[in-house]
Amino acid sequence: MPRKVPFSHRSSWSSQPNELTTLVASQKATGAVPVDMTLSNPTRAGLPYPPGLLSSLASPASLSYEPEPLGLLSSREYLASWYRARGQHRSAERTVLTASSSESYSHLFHLLADPGDEVLIPAPSYPLLSFLADLAGVRLRAYPLHYAGAWFIDLEMLREMVNERTRAILVVSPNNPTGSYVKESEAAALQELAQEQGLALISDEVFAEYPLQGPPRGRSLAEYDGCLTFALGGLSKLVGLPQLKLGWIFVSGPDIQVTEALSRLEIIADTYLSVSTPVQQALPSLLEAAEEVGDAIRERTHRNLTTLRRALEGTTATVLDTEGGWYTVLHLPSTLTEMEWTLALLRNGVHVHPGHFFDFPREPFVVLSLLPEPKDFDEGLRRILQTLEEKISIF
Repeated sequence: MPRKVPFSHRSSWSSQPNELTTLVASQKATGAVPVDMTLSNPTRAGLPYPPGLLSSLASPASLSYEPEPLGLLSSREYLASWYRARGQHRSAERTVLTASSSESYSHLFHLLADPGDEVLIPAPSYPLLSFLADLAGVRLRAYPLHYAGAWFIDLEMLREMVNERTRAILVVSPNNPTGSYVKESEAAALQELAQEQGLALISDEVFAEYPLQGPPRGRSLAEYDGCLTFALGGLSKLVGLPQLKLGWIFVSGPDIQVTEALSRLEIIADTYLSVSTPVQQALPSLLEAAEEVGDAIRERTHRNLTTLRRALEGTTATVLDTEGGWYTVLHLPSTLTEMEWTLALLRNGVHVHPGHFFDFPREPFVVLSLLPEPKDFDEGLRRILQTLEEKISIF
């Protein structure tokens, strides 16, 4: 009998469907497709894209392959100038192009940490990080975001969590799913802690261009230079084009640290050379569409959040403060558990995320996307209200 092939521990994730995914699959199989209020794919949200948006991908220049590990200099220069035109200082020489934000994370985990080293991340937060960390052999430890009418970082606990294996502090601004920006005072405290402890800051800013309450309540951490900082962005959110696979890392901080980080990142990126030439060549024309597509997304998310808040006024559900991004959080009555609420909503034909999916420390919370088309969002909201009425009337 042949010996069993040994698989790595880092890929030993459970693939067993949970009760929620099983019910979703069962409903779809019978044709009872629920209203999807977890929608995160902008290309499935009925958004208007400019005609001919992708024509630049056929540029003859793409037939010439120039394997520049950090990305084509012309593309990095255009990207930096695009940000500078919006009042945000960026340097092409300190920019690294990647195939996605996920690859940006992977590069940075390999740059900053050896197996067993730690990166501090916020909770609640998006669950993808744990898979990326497992693949890199990095341990994640969660510092809490608290809510008291608005979200804030528990800076005292964060400081206490730093130890000899800590290599970086990661923030997401605005956070997914809380929608909270890193405030100026928090950014200053994070930079001070990083300087003091010799840590790097990683700032995921892919949703930064989508404020929901006026101007963003915090500025990019790429604007700070007191410690080694990596700010992440990408086409997936900026132009609503996740399929084109282009992300970027802006590196800032003390010159000597930035120089070494870029030198090491160049080798890491050169190992894969995963960024395609056509999307780099097309970057200028794609960024020209950022305002039009971004305006459509901003209009959609503002409209849906306003509708949600008005509809839930006076009910037993609370919409938590949401500053930016594409998601919002509902706090539901504790008459049911979080999973009971999620399954009850699904049986009433509306699919939402349970809060524990994002590591909320208590329940019951559910997370909704603000991207669905208005008719779908309104129908999903009607079913949420119906479920609330039905379940609360029982008690």
